[in-house]
Amino acid sequence: MFDILNMKKGVPSLRKGLRVLLLLSDGVERGLSEIARELSISKSTLYEILCTLESEEFLRRNEITKKYTLGPRLFELLGKGLDEFEIRKVSLRYLQQLHDLSGETVFLGVVRGEKVIVIEVIEADKDLKVTSRVGARVPLYAGALGKAYLARFDDETVRKILSQKGLKAYTSRTITDIDEYLKELRRIRKEEVAIDDEEYLEGVRAIAGFVETPFSPLAAIWIVGFSSSFTHSKIAALIPPFKETLREISLALKNGL
Repeated sequence: MFDILNMKKGVPSLRKGLRVLLLLSDGVERGLSEIARELSISKSTLYEILCTLESEEFLRRNEITKKYTLGPRLFELLGKGLDEFEIRKVSLRYLQQLHDLSGETVFLGVVRGEKVIVIEVIEADKDLKVTSRVGARVPLYAGALGKAYLARFDDETVRKILSQKGLKAYTSRTITDIDEYLKELRRIRKEEVAIDDEEYLEGVRAIAGFVETPFSPLAAIWIVGFSSSFTHSKIAALIPPFKETLREISLALKNGL
C-alpha cells in the first residue's frame, strides 16, 4: 500500500484538502490560523480550501466559535459510524416502547452540522402516518427539534444564533418573534421536552428531546404524528414516559449497556 498524501504526482490543492480532513479527524475544533500553522499552508490558500470543503459539507463551521470540524457529508459516505451504531443499538428497545405507547412514528437521529441525520425510524402501525427514510436530513433549527436544541443554550447565545439564522415561518403557527421564542425555550428548559404544535408542518405535531451521550454526535429522539391522532391530551400524557426514556437511554449509553 502507499500513502496518497506522500505521492509526488497529483493535485496539490486536493492533497492539502485531504491533509485538512485528516487533521480535523481528531474531533478538535480549529480555526483558520490554527490549521494554517499546523499544516504550513498559507491562509489565503487555506481559506479557499476551507470554503470549498464547507460548501460541500465535508467540513462545518461553528457559528459561535468560527472554528471547523468534520461535516455531515463525510459521515454519510462512511454510513453509520461506530458511535451512531452504538447509539442505535442501545436506543432501539426504548424507541419501540415509545412507539407502542404513542402509536405514532418514532425517530432517532444525530446532529451533523445544521442538520439532524435520521439513523432509525419505527413507523406508526397505520395506513396514514408521518415517516421518513433512514439517512434523511432534517433542519436542526426547525420545529420541536430546533426548540429542544436551542434550549440547551442560554438566552444570550440563542439571540446570537437567531440573529444570524432568523426564525423562518414554516407555517402560520411558527413562532417568529425572538422574545416569544425565548419564552418558549425557558419553558422547555424546565419541562425538558419540546413540542411542535403544527409549527413546522401543517396538521402535524411532534415532541422532541436530546439524549446525553458519551460520544461525539448529539443524539435526538422525536415522535411525530398527524394532529388528528396526536392530540394535545395524548402528548401531555406522553411527556413523563418520554422524559424518562431520554434519561434511561442516556444512562445506558453512559454505562455501555
